[in-house]
Amino acid sequence: MDATKGPEDVATVDVHAAKDLLGSGHNYLDVRTVEEFNKSHIEKALNVPYMFITQQGRVKNPHFLAQVEDICQKDDHLVVGCNSGGRSLRASVDLLKAGYEHVTNMGGGYSAWVDSGLAGGDKPAEELKTACKFRP
Repeated sequence: MDATKGPEDVATVDVHAAKDLLGSGHNYLDVRTVEEFNKSHIEKALNVPYMFITQQGRVKNPHFLAQVEDICQKDDHLVVGCNSGGRSLRASVDLLKAGYEHVTNMGGGYSAWVDSGLAGGDKPAEELKTACKFRP
């Protein structure tokens, strides 16, 4: 555990660099809500929500680290993404603090992935982007 880790310690890459990392064996950890993930996501993505939408607004998932530990090892190479890059940055900091060694944040999130034409599939990009907006 390294409590001194902060956002400045997180390596952030753009979606093209993230795609290259995923192609070289990194795992993609999608920290969006299950609803966002189910609408559209990156192929072979792992989904562990960092936040939930509740009656009171956004609430951090209290079991986030435990749920990640169930599916990822501390020495796994992870690319962390959300919708636009905010939640994934905070999640990346938490993962580094918890002892994960190889954590990379995908700047711009899934919206940037879609904007860059990387989503593919048969849905129009606008439909994917609207579907993945985080609106409490």
